[in-house]
Amino acid sequence: MSHDTLPHPVKTGAAPAARPDGRRRRHWTQRPNPLAGLGSFVWLVVVIVPIYAMISASLTPQDQALGHNALKPPGSPTWSNYSTVLHNSFFHLLWNTVLAAAAVVVIVLVLCVPLSYVAVRTRGFWSGAAFRVFLLGVAIPAQAVVVPLYLMITKLNLYDSLLAIILPTAAFAMPVAILVLTGTMRDISEEVYEAMALDGASPTRMLFQLVIPMSKGGISTVVIYSALQAWNGFLFPLIFTQSEGPRVLTLGLFTYMSQFGVNIPALLSSVVLSGIPIFAVYLVARRALVGGLMGVGGK
Repeated sequence: MSHDTLPHPVKTGAAPAARPDGRRRRHWTQRPNPLAGLGSFVWLVVVIVPIYAMISASLTPQDQALGHNALKPPGSPTWSNYSTVLHNSFFHLLWNTVLAAAAVVVIVLVLCVPLSYVAVRTRGFWSGAAFRVFLLGVAIPAQAVVVPLYLMITKLNLYDSLLAIILPTAAFAMPVAILVLTGTMRDISEEVYEAMALDGASPTRMLFQLVIPMSKGGISTVVIYSALQAWNGFLFPLIFTQSEGPRVLTLGLFTYMSQFGVNIPALLSSVVLSGIPIFAVYLVARRALVGGLMGVGGK
């Protein structure tokens, strides 16, 4: 067989059409979008400027804080404010906050993953009704039920303890967690369930070997959301705790406030230090967070 009769390779994808000048046309998704770029830049400025002002003020000496322009770099930056925070029970507050956040995440995952699985796989009336009852929690603000919660906490002898912070925080994080997880689990193909059922898999085996591995995006979203609820929570620690033992970072900010004034640089230094851990977690899991919120975590 001669070289001229050899079959030509089949092209699997069509190349972009050539322009009259010989250059190929760019796909529409590759075209520049000045309006989107401008909007992104404006949003970046809105986010960056307050962070820069906070860090700049945290490096300013206390006697210069009131007259200092936060948008200008400090004339004589100092780390004494951070030293003050670190030597003022910061690590105790950080440890309590980490414990509370970890406990809230564990409770939410242990309860919400099976509940979401049942809500997705069960087509009965009662499962649908229970799912709607859970979603009602999204519309109930914590401030509306803080008095009944206070009575329950005191009756259970949990007042002034970390459990008094952990349990209500986990309860108010569960409705959103179930909403995210059910949306993620519905993305799993029905054929995959049927294939495992033909192999004799039980519902429990399906949960651990199929649903959980394919719902990592939604689970990551729930972990970050629940941890943020506990990390940034202020109302429950304020109402349900009193002593120094169970105090968390958000309440620790009161340390720098008194009837004679506010230590603004130390206060902002504490905010910067308390935001670093959760910011680091966000950088690691940002893709899973966005994917889970978009409802494609199970893909």
